[in-house]
Amino acid sequence: MRYPAHEKLEIIRLVENTQQPIKRTLELLGIPRSTFYAWYDRYLDGGIEALEDRVSKPSKVWNRIPDQIREQIIELALEEPHLSPRELAVRFTDTKDYFVSEASVYRLLKSKDLITSPAYVVIKAADEFKDKTTAPNQLWQTDFTYFKIIGWGWFYMSTVLDDHSRYIIAWKLCTTMKARDVINTLQLALDASGCEHLKVLHRPRLLSDNGSSYLSSDLAQWLEDKGMDHVRGQPYHPQTQGKIERWHQTMKNRILLENYYMSEDLEAQIGHFVDYYNNHRYHESLGNVIPADTYFGRDKKILERRKIIKQQTLQNRRLRYHAQAA
Repeated sequence: MRYPAHEKLEIIRLVENTQQPIKRTLELLGIPRSTFYAWYDRYLDGGIEALEDRVSKPSKVWNRIPDQIREQIIELALEEPHLSPRELAVRFTDTKDYFVSEASVYRLLKSKDLITSPAYVVIKAADEFKDKTTAPNQLWQTDFTYFKIIGWGWFYMSTVLDDHSRYIIAWKLCTTMKARDVINTLQLALDASGCEHLKVLHRPRLLSDNGSSYLSSDLAQWLEDKGMDHVRGQPYHPQTQGKIERWHQTMKNRILLENYYMSEDLEAQIGHFVDYYNNHRYHESLGNVIPADTYFGRDKKILERRKIIKQQTLQNRRLRYHAQAA
């Protein structure tokens, strides 16, 4: 069976993050180990484009990136080493008005020994929420996660995330996980989003798990007073809240690089990361725009501009190739 490149990449991501033996995972997927490792070697050498079925190629490539552009990409990578090849490709396109693909950036960085680890960290969520959102403030996901303050004990972060844009609308560091903590965070979200004061046809629905704070009658009464519906995920099935679970993983991968002895230090670090996540970090599932762009309706204009830049870049490369060949 032939797999397109994007399916091969999904299989690679799944195997990289499996919690069971790779042999067992591949058996369940029906993929021979020799086939998988051949894909993986090609992916490490050439990125996602190397996973395409191989066909004969001309001796000259019309759309090769010019050397001066390659040098600028390397300079950007050295200036911002925290960016992945995907993020570098998007940043370069946005700031230089010149389109480069993720695969091209990956190959270039690989050739300069600037790739030190897999570019992807994947959390597998097999099922999607059946009623997909089409605009901000239709559905909010909320959940708690926890942090330990050395010498003090556990603190709990309550977050409200917009399902459509992945934008963190509000968050609060709490000493408990009670219904009152949930209500306080939701009130912050209503104020920040404007849904508390603006006239809207429908208030956001709330999606949560089945924790005791979300089953509370106090929360149910508060939501009724605010005109908000409440839906809860299937018990023992955290994939239903996959977007906020993924947010927790992304945040903790950065926040937990340090130890914390005061809650104020932890709160400050969380605040810095929320700002980075909302306003600076390109989100792959949003078409590589930042959550704030999608939440505030700027994403369509940005994506259209990138499309024009790509068309112009490829046209200029083709003209340059023909001029050199003439």
